Amino acid sequence: MSPPRSGVSPSRRLLDGGPKVQISLDLTTLEDALPTADIAVRAGVDWLEAGTPLLLGEGLHAVRALHERYPHHPIVADLKTMDAGYLEAEMVFRAGASFVVVMGRAHDHTIREAVRAARAHGACTMGDVMLCPDKVERARQMERWGVDVIIVHTGLDERHAEKGLSPLDDLRRIRPVVNLPLQAVGGLSIEQAGPCPSLGARLVVIGAPLVVADQELRPAADAEKLYETIHAFVRRVKEG
Repeated sequence: MSPPRSGVSPSRRLLDGGPKVQISLDLTTLEDALPTADIAVRAGVDWLEAGTPLLLGEGLHAVRALHERYPHHPIVADLKTMDAGYLEAEMVFRAGASFVVVMGRAHDHTIREAVRAARAHGACTMGDVMLCPDKVERARQMERWGVDVIIVHTGLDERHAEKGLSPLDDLRRIRPVVNLPLQAVGGLSIEQAGPCPSLGARLVVIGAPLVVADQELRPAADAEKLYETIHAFVRRVKEG
């Protein structure tokens, strides 16, 4: 079933201008993901991401399970769509997702079709500029096509191969050229997360390595430590 529509546009309902923290559930099973989501919600996280490994391991069932368990928390489906933009987006929206991720390196029509599906289902699209040759120009284009959020993303393998890379590097170049909300993703520490809203990315993701072990894709710590880490991250982002 699609998320219910309202008279207010989805971007205005979900993107109210305040800082948001999203947890990337880049885990491979719901057995690991649901307890981690429980901890994250208690710690103050705003949005829950069905990460790509979770979608590969559990399929659309992961989106449904998260949406049913947390009906008031928007679910982000990190499909990393590269083709069949309308079909893939429609599938996750019908399962209860509020956002779908489409890659900036996808064909122009794929991005536009994902946007069309979002409009049809009262949902939103996130355009990920990871590995785009010209991230600034692709962000501009996706804004013109109706994408709701630009993801400024430094990937897991990219970070391991090129030490010291951070989404904050690209954020400073992209922020001045688009009016859309920006999301910073990619190995952020608590110290790096804090300045993100003041740098123009009011949407911040906590994931590997703080809550998900980088290589094993499992929870990075026990429940108590995860709660403390997530809570500190949320507080740092919200308080600036």
